[in-house]
Amino acid sequence: MMNNTTILAIESSCDETAAAVVKNNNGIISIESNVIASQADIHAQYGGVIPEIAARNHSTNIIPVIKQALTEANVSHENINTLAVTQGPGLMAALHVGVETAKALAYAWEKPIIPINHMEGHIYSSLANEKEIAFPILALLVSGGHTQLVLMRKHGEYDIIGETMDDAVGEAFDKVAKMLDLPYPGGPSIENTAQSGNAEAIDFPRPMLDSADFNFSFSGLKTAVLYYIKDNPSFDKSDIAASFQTAAIDVLIKKTEKAIKKYSPHIVIIGGGVAANSLLRKKLQSLAKDKKRELRVPREKTSADNAAMIGIAAMFKKPTSKNIVASPNLSLK
Repeated sequence: MMNNTTILAIESSCDETAAAVVKNNNGIISIESNVIASQADIHAQYGGVIPEIAARNHSTNIIPVIKQALTEANVSHENINTLAVTQGPGLMAALHVGVETAKALAYAWEKPIIPINHMEGHIYSSLANEKEIAFPILALLVSGGHTQLVLMRKHGEYDIIGETMDDAVGEAFDKVAKMLDLPYPGGPSIENTAQSGNAEAIDFPRPMLDSADFNFSFSGLKTAVLYYIKDNPSFDKSDIAASFQTAAIDVLIKKTEKAIKKYSPHIVIIGGGVAANSLLRKKLQSLAKDKKRELRVPREKTSADNAAMIGIAAMFKKPTSKNIVASPNLSLK
């Protein structure tokens, strides 16, 4: 870990333009600022993120967001030791804005730069206050683009032991929300609608629940919801939302439980946008307690896409002089 370091971090992998200042004073990491310019309202009218529109808005927002992050942290570029930026995965056009901005600032300010994997940021968002990290760690990463079970053996060493074979769970939430004419983003809409529904009203399938591996599949569940809606014109939105949410989360929990049994991790982590789901958190807490494992969840301000998590992850890396390029399909390794 880099001690006595101040990092300016930039994140632009999807539809959030973000910048943060993160400090490490004698091993204690603090988030000095964490500024996010969300485009959720812009993309809501399209029912999902439009890459070209996202990139255009990143270009407009990124410099003001960086300036605000520096101002809120009460620092100037002279106080920054290094920059960190999300290299991937994500939308190519969106990533490009963040990467090129970071490179330009690094050149102008004569600072080193650290490229960070977006999913690695989600892992470290739950580890910011760990004085001594006990490995191995099992991370359940759940977002609109990814559903993965990752075994972290040490800093920077990852094994993807399970992942989705089709739709990511966050993508399934978005698509089911659209079927129900609920607003984008679908995750919060499904969760809010489910609160007044009966989770046992509809027995939706739980694909790959009992498969021998740790992989996931959500396309069949999504299709089952579509057919149910077509076959039941007088359907209850709340019951569908609650039943779908429970089915999806049951699969996530069962696979995580199976991975805990095989790999005996010291710590279990959840990260990604879907990690904000209260039912998922509740069931993971129950699982961790039952299996006598420590559970780490991201703080509220570092659960969704943000730059603070990128800065935290960068504290465990070394600056590079390589010519960094945006990598939309970047994998953990």
